[in-house]
Order: sequence, then structure tokens, then C-alpha cells
Amino acid sequence: MKTEEVKKLMIRSLESDVSPQEIADQLESAGVSYDFSDGFGDKVIRKIFSASLSVNREVEFVRSMNYVFNRIALTGIAAIVILMISIFVMEGSFSLNSILGLGNSYDESIICMLTGK
Repeated sequence: MKTEEVKKLMIRSLESDVSPQEIADQLESAGVSYDFSDGFGDKVIRKIFSASLSVNREVEFVRSMNYVFNRIALTGIAAIVILMISIFVMEGSFSLNSILGLGNSYDESIICMLTGK
């Protein structure tokens, strides 16, 4: 049976006035068979369920990574906020010297050490 004839039969099967049994009979009489090897259904079912298990594992991994990331990110943000508050309370501003922990008295000693004078 030619490919065009098979296509025509498939299109005719979509019409409501033709029964599927009629189309199947025509295909069988033309020499088209639908025989599958032994265990075909079991192989298909096994593939379907193994794919869903791997997808489920991947989804669980992504979910747990999101949970861990959120926990670490929130803890890090809290630590940064506490550090900024402590710097502001101790130094009274957010200047570069206060963030680095340098006071006004340390500027002169660092310059002396770097220049040697």
C-alpha cells in the first residue's frame, strides 16, 4: 500500500460517518499489520514510569536547592543588616573608613607606615 493511500485512509478515519473498524479492516486487507513483539506493552510502561521517576527526582532536587538557597540568602541578608547597624551605632556614619574599621587616629598612622615619615 502506498503512503498516499495510507494518508487518505487516516484522513477518512477522522470523518464522523466512517467507523474505525471499517478503516482498520481496509488497512488489514491492504497488508498493513499492527503486530507488536512480545512484551511491548511492558517495555512502554517501564519507560513511562522510569521517566517520571527521574523527573520527580529532578523536581525534588530543585525544590530542595531552592529551600537551601533561601535559607542561606536570608541568613546572609540578616547578617549584613546587623553588621550595618552595628557600624552605624559604633561610628555614627557609613563612610568608607567606618566600614573598614578605621578611625581618624588610624589614618595618620597608616600614612606614616606607608610613606615611612
